[in-house]
This record gives sequence, structure tokens and C-alpha cells, in this order.
Amino acid sequence: MSNATSAHTIRPEEAAHFGKLAADWWNPAGSSAMLHKLNPVRLGFIRDAIDTHFGTDSRGTKPLAGRKALDVGCGAGLLCEPLARLGAAVTGVDAAEENIAAARLHAEGSGLVIDYRCGDVGTMGLGGYDLVTSMEVIEHVADKAAFIAALEAALAPGGLMILSTPNRTTRSRLLLVEAAEGIGMVPKGTHHWDDFITPVELHDLLDAAGLKMGNPMGIAWSMSKGLHLSDDLALNYIVTVTRRG
Repeated sequence: MSNATSAHTIRPEEAAHFGKLAADWWNPAGSSAMLHKLNPVRLGFIRDAIDTHFGTDSRGTKPLAGRKALDVGCGAGLLCEPLARLGAAVTGVDAAEENIAAARLHAEGSGLVIDYRCGDVGTMGLGGYDLVTSMEVIEHVADKAAFIAALEAALAPGGLMILSTPNRTTRSRLLLVEAAEGIGMVPKGTHHWDDFITPVELHDLLDAAGLKMGNPMGIAWSMSKGLHLSDDLALNYIVTVTRRG
């Protein structure tokens, strides 16, 4: 959740913030509880996007078999592990050493082989990934254009990228920052509303990098459904990205 693309775009304070949460990352009732609630919603979108993009059978259990996946800003591996179970050879990158240590330990305990690396995705020379994901990360980097460029460089020809991020709206400031952090649902200091990015802004960043953004899908919350995919983009959204042409 706290990765960036160069020594100039990694924010040490962001890496430190998320690193402090590492030991509790896999506790569904702990400081990362919201991520545990969010992850199944993301995974539903990701699975559908994989099947649509690669033409895989939605009933199959290993749609990523024979493919490489990269999760940037992987935290302690909450998305990397499901991607590995879907058959991918997974690499996870994060800026916080504590997160990578926790991710390696959990993967070992789960019997999963995942290549976890700490540092700057833009300087690692990574490439050839069929799937590149980055969930709730771009709002934490200092140079969003450089970050997108690094993700694009890692994507294989014909590959699929999936991004999610909070939208910068009045409702997101009230609910995701003031309310969620105020009542302890999200650790204080997690979100900086001014760094949130709108779908139009993300579209323009991707376009400048030669990438095409699909139609964004909102991740909304209601009393009856909890967190769910929605046409309402006001709080958070997730989107597919491919190379133009």
C-alpha cells in the first residue's frame, strides 16, 4: 500500500506508517480490518476482469496458470496470496521492510511460493507481467505520473492492469477520512484526502503513458450490502487498464 517508483516518489512517512501495521496486517479484526472486508470485493472484480481479458473459463480454479502477476504496494500479501492460488507466479513489491517480512512469513505458513521484494518498483527492472495490480497505492505516492510509468514498464504486451483508489469527493473526505479514521475503523494518518485522485485525473495519467482505462466500477457501502461493487464512484473505484491499440 505504500510503494512508489523512485527515491524521489517513495514517501518515507508513508512507508513508516504502513510498516507499523505489518504485524497486525493478517488479523481480520485488527488495524487492517477494512482491507479484509475490501479484499473479497476487489477479488470478485479481478476474477471477472481476468476471465474477460484472457478468455479463461469462469468455472476454472487456476485462470492465471502459466502467467506472471505483479502486485505493487502489496503490504503483507493480502492480494498476492489469492493471485498465487489462482495459478500465477506472483511477485509482490512494497516500500516497507516490515510488510515484506510479514508477507514472507505468512506465505511460508500458507505453503505458497511468492517472490516478495522491498523497494522501488521503478528501479527493479521488472517486466513481462501478464497481470499488474496496485490496490489503494497511487494516492500514497508523491509522483503519480512516474508511478504509472513504472507500472506500464512492468506490463507484458497484451497484459492486464487493475488499479483501485479512493475518489476525491466531499463524501470520501467525510466518510473515508474524517469518519473512518475518527472512529478507528481505519488507522489515523492512513488517508490524505488531497492526494486522492478522480477517475478523470487517472484517465489522463494513464492516457499520457499510452494506456487505456476501462469503465471504472465503484466500491460502495450500504447497511444492507456492506462493501460491494456499484455504479457509485463517490468513495472508491476499481478499474481495468490495457495498452492502447
